Amino acid sequence: MRIRYKKWARPELEASKIYKEEPEKLKGKWKEQFAKPDQPIHLELGCGKGQFMAKLAIENETINYLAIDLVDAMLGLAKRNIEKEYQEAKKEIKNVLITRFDIERIFLILEEQDEIERIYINFCNPWPRGKHRKKRLTHTKQLEKYKQFLKPGGEIYFKTDDDELFESSLGYLKESGFEIIKKSYDLHQQPIFEKNIETEHEKMFSEQGIKIKACIAKLS
Repeated sequence: MRIRYKKWARPELEASKIYKEEPEKLKGKWKEQFAKPDQPIHLELGCGKGQFMAKLAIENETINYLAIDLVDAMLGLAKRNIEKEYQEAKKEIKNVLITRFDIERIFLILEEQDEIERIYINFCNPWPRGKHRKKRLTHTKQLEKYKQFLKPGGEIYFKTDDDELFESSLGYLKESGFEIIKKSYDLHQQPIFEKNIETEHEKMFSEQGIKIKACIAKLS
């Protein structure tokens, strides 16, 4: 999703307690960045405006969440949406951190010691052209990077509107040693999550009559 430049985003992020600058310096040290270091860490790749993360984190305060995006404007909106959710609940943000980084180079900011237990990938760019498919967040090339910091038995939760991307992603996951635990070709009619938090894209696509595809994959 393209978004207009927001001049307030960078200053707000730099002043925020939940934003982490220079994440490369935190490689292997993410646990201690949270108020409760002993809690498991779940990761969202491409958090966008943060509505999904805001609702997920406030409903699961025994989990620490790290959300990543590359665009300051997106992260600025994510910061505001997370703050809004917690303010309305009259709670302090203790289990969410956000950072700016290129997900293609994620191995530079996370490693085995960070022990990520779950990865969320929601409605990522399908990169339909053949020469660009390696850019997919679910491509084998990327999955091999995630395996460097995802715990044994760790999971990937994936949602998309794109039929071809979904089928290809199932193949990528199997090729990379993941077991498909659950899958659905119509998530709203055949749910596979204990609770589905609807993203902005998900709502838009559903209203257009497009079925949402989803899977849970486990690292063997």
